[in-house]
Amino acid sequence: LVRRLRSLSSRAGREEHGVVLLEGTHQLQELQHCVWQESVAFDVVATPAWLQAHAGLIRSLPGSVRVQRVSAEALQAGLTTVQPDGVACLLPLSCLPAAVQAPNFVLALDRIQDPGNLGTLLRTARAADIQQVWCASGADPLAPKVVRSSAGAILNLPVERLGPDSAEGVVQLSERLRQAREAGLQIVATLVPDAAADLSVHPYWELDWTLPTVLLLGNEGAGLDPLLQACCSHGVTLPHSSAVESLNAAAAAVPLLLERRRARMTSSMQKIG
Repeated sequence: LVRRLRSLSSRAGREEHGVVLLEGTHQLQELQHCVWQESVAFDVVATPAWLQAHAGLIRSLPGSVRVQRVSAEALQAGLTTVQPDGVACLLPLSCLPAAVQAPNFVLALDRIQDPGNLGTLLRTARAADIQQVWCASGADPLAPKVVRSSAGAILNLPVERLGPDSAEGVVQLSERLRQAREAGLQIVATLVPDAAADLSVHPYWELDWTLPTVLLLGNEGAGLDPLLQACCSHGVTLPHSSAVESLNAAAAAVPLLLERRRARMTSSMQKIG
């Protein structure tokens, strides 16, 4: 069991076993909102102490779920969490959300490398009602640290990682962007202030966020790949103090993603009024 759990920290291991590892009580509770009603079979491994403390949660599991007792030492040896809280789930990859047909609000990410940043981006995307996430290579959205940082967003948000490597990931994402633009979505590049671009660039609050949109965020260090920027119809900046050179992708995403939610709520209220 320890060997199997350890193998799930890698993409190759997840693909070999066909499951994603969810560490901790919160992840198990998140499953209540997505797969439990489908009576999907998955495995729960937990310590005796955890099982005793969460008897009600265990009773609420569908009969198709297999529960296995494991020692605290074995669980800690198999998981990536420094101090596991006593439970982990092995969820079939087939249970994850499927891609949305014709989404009207998409987050596109260009080679985001840091797992913590990616997890935070996914959590923010979920809060902003993003319907689909496209990742051009970068960190694996199913890596344990990403799943933890996303606070379970990966269980409710369709996420696609494109390309076996960075170069192919960028090419595949550029194709997605072109197709989305042809379908009528505005493709919005997030740029640093004063960036050179063959786009009409404005502060983010001047964009019409009520339109169907793909928001494109660049790599933490290199910014947007030129191939991807060439696919964009609009550019937005996030003006900030010159005391800092730039914001990381996770920090920049918060006002941008939630601005669309604010704009759509304001538009709805004006129509009602």
